[in-house]
Amino acid sequence: MAHEIVTRTYTASIQNQEQVKGDLDASGFAASKLWNVGRWICDRVWSEIGHIPSHAELTAYLKSHERYDDLHSQSSQRVLQELAEAFNSWYGNRRNGDTRANPPKYRKRGDEHPRSTVTFKQAGFKLDTKYNRVRLSKGSNLKEYWSDFILCEFHTRPDVDLSTVEDIQQVRAVWTGEVWELHFVCKIEIRISGTSGDKTAGIDLGINNFAALAYEGGHGELYPLNCLKQDDYYFSKRIARCDDADSAQSTRLNQKKSTRRTYYFHTLSKHIVQRCVEEDVETLAVGDLSGIREDEENGEPKDWGKHGNLDLHSWAFDRFTRMLGYKAEAEGITTKRVSERDTSRSCSSCSRKRDANRVERGLYVCDGCGAVANADVNGAENIRRKVSPSPPNRAVDRSNGWLAQPSTYLFDSQSGCFAPREQITL
Repeated sequence: MAHEIVTRTYTASIQNQEQVKGDLDASGFAASKLWNVGRWICDRVWSEIGHIPSHAELTAYLKSHERYDDLHSQSSQRVLQELAEAFNSWYGNRRNGDTRANPPKYRKRGDEHPRSTVTFKQAGFKLDTKYNRVRLSKGSNLKEYWSDFILCEFHTRPDVDLSTVEDIQQVRAVWTGEVWELHFVCKIEIRISGTSGDKTAGIDLGINNFAALAYEGGHGELYPLNCLKQDDYYFSKRIARCDDADSAQSTRLNQKKSTRRTYYFHTLSKHIVQRCVEEDVETLAVGDLSGIREDEENGEPKDWGKHGNLDLHSWAFDRFTRMLGYKAEAEGITTKRVSERDTSRSCSSCSRKRDANRVERGLYVCDGCGAVANADVNGAENIRRKVSPSPPNRAVDRSNGWLAQPSTYLFDSQSGCFAPREQITL
């Protein structure tokens, strides 16, 4: 059985929240202030010479600045590294023609600094797994009397044992909006089952059906988004009744909604990977949706209609793809992002391209070969064929077969898993 080194992040709650909250608040505020100082430096340099300072240059500029000493030196370096990465990302988007891309903003709300995430690298923390405690180093400006560290007592999930992890690279203190929590970033060795076969599958992500799968050999599956849409409707109504959008009740509702979405994405990605193992899939092609919000012709934002635009902006396809990727990796399955260009308007049976073939949201009818298909499964099959090229087989009539009648899996909120339902007939 093969082994592989991967990165995992484990979340832990802080048990002595009241005792450490003040120190963590001070560190979070300090990280925001340092970000803002670096942001001002970047703006000045960019305005005067058209250059974006690198991480190393920002560190050299600010190493003697008072705000730099508010945090442990490695924590300050990480704040400036994130700022440099954000500026380079903005500049890259502008260079590629995205006129709507904006540079990173200052971290202020009125006159208040929000609590930023504080990253402690290996020299900035000391872990005691016997008593589930971690010491986080303060900056020299925040040390009071004898205390030069923040001692956090933490609790992880029952299935996480940090005493067995040899390489914990970072500890992040993250403000959730109500409390602080810890994220342990670890390098761990996993066993790859080696059960994957030699087949391919394609996955098309969408708004109504969050995922559509097409497997090599002829089988399609749909995963409708009904449960998340019901959640959105339910929580929107509850939040609208709150007196203040920033109230504690509204914050709790938003957090609960976010938790449910996260659970859904984890459960769905785990289920899809397990289905790929059962179907002997070696390579899973995932549609790359990075340009989904822009029109291919002129780069302008697409208009998906009132409800479609709202759905699109809450679409967590990048997050889901990352979850899918590392879960597939653990099973020895390779994921590849491929362009979705023309996959929705091309016939997977004869390759004819025509927008009018998609006669309505869920129905694709080819006017060339007469094939009838579920539109999302047709797109998934076209995505699959991009990693497993094969000439279309016009002799095989797949109309009203697996392309048109995929299996449908619905999320059962009571059991917390996906269960098959009756086939969709077009």
